[in-house]
Amino acid sequence: MQSIPLEPLVFWPISRQLVWGGRKLGTVLGKPIGEGNDYAESWELADHDDDVSIVSEGPLSGTTLRELIFHRRIELFGPGSPSIKQFPLLVKFLDARENLSVQVHPDDALGKELVGDNGKTEAWVVLAVDPGASIYAGLKLGVTREMLEEGIKTGDVERLLHRIEPKPGDCIMVHAGTVHAIGAGVLLAEIQQMSNATFRVFDWNRVDAAGRPRQLHVEQAMRCIDFDRGPVDPIVPRPYVMEDGVVREPLAICDYFELERWTLEAPSEIGDDDRFTILMVLEGEIRVRSARGDRPFRKGQTVLLPASIGPTMIYPVDRAVVLACQQP
Repeated sequence: MQSIPLEPLVFWPISRQLVWGGRKLGTVLGKPIGEGNDYAESWELADHDDDVSIVSEGPLSGTTLRELIFHRRIELFGPGSPSIKQFPLLVKFLDARENLSVQVHPDDALGKELVGDNGKTEAWVVLAVDPGASIYAGLKLGVTREMLEEGIKTGDVERLLHRIEPKPGDCIMVHAGTVHAIGAGVLLAEIQQMSNATFRVFDWNRVDAAGRPRQLHVEQAMRCIDFDRGPVDPIVPRPYVMEDGVVREPLAICDYFELERWTLEAPSEIGDDDRFTILMVLEGEIRVRSARGDRPFRKGQTVLLPASIGPTMIYPVDRAVVLACQQP
C-alpha cells in the first residue's frame, strides 16, 4: 500500500435506512438507493465502529479509511499531525421525510463518560426544503431545566424550542449541548465530529404499531444540555471574491472543523499540504486534477484530498457549488 501514491480519494457511500428517511438521497442527489421510502442518511466519510468507508475506485480500491490512517497517516493528515487512530469527522447527506426526534449531543468529556464515544458538534447546510418545513435549534430564551422536564412529562415540548423556517443555503452550527431537531421535508449536508453519541429528549409523542413510545434518555440529556445557550439562528456568511473569481463563504468554524462554501465559474486551486480537504459537490459538476488525469464529480458526490497532494486544481463545468471542509 505504501508504494501507491495518494490521490484524490473517493469512497463508497454508506446508506442508512431509518424510519424517518425518504427518497431524496436518490432522486435529488443521485445516490444508489433501492426500493422503499426510508433512506435517511448517506455517510460519505465514516470511521465509526463497523461503519468504515471503503475506497471505491483507483489503485487503492477496496482499502478502508481506517487502513489509510494506520499506514498513510502523515500523507493523509500532514507532517504535523498527532498520532491519530480515527478519522476525526463524519460527513453525510441526510433526508428527513419525517421529523427527527428532539435530541442533544454530549461534549467530549460527557461523551466519553456516558457512552464511551467522542462528543458531537455538527454543522448543517440546507440543500432543499419542502413548503412549511422546520428546523429546531436551541431553546427559547428563559427556558430552564425544570420547564423542559415538565414539557417532556406533559408531551408539550415544541413550544419551548426555537423554530427556524430554513431556506436552501442556510448553515446552522449545532454545538454539543444544543437541543435540536431536523423537521420533515429537509434535505441537508452535515459535517460533524466522528461520533454517534445522541440522547433523545422528546419524540413528538409518537408510538410504534404496538402503542409503545420510543425510549428517551432524559437523565443523560439533562446532563448534556447547555441551558444558557438559547436560540440558534442560521449563520450569516460574509462572502468574498478571490482573484480567480471564486466566491468563498466562510460558514462554520469551531475546534473540530472549518467549513466554507465555494461558488466556482472558473478553475481554482484548493487544499493545503499540511491538512486534508473534503469537497462535497452541492450544485453542478467539477473536475479534480490528479496524477491519473482530471476526474469528474457531480452533485451529491464527495472527495477527500489528502494533505500529501497539496493544493489541487478544480475545474467547474459551467457553474458549480462545493462545500470545502478542513480541520483548523
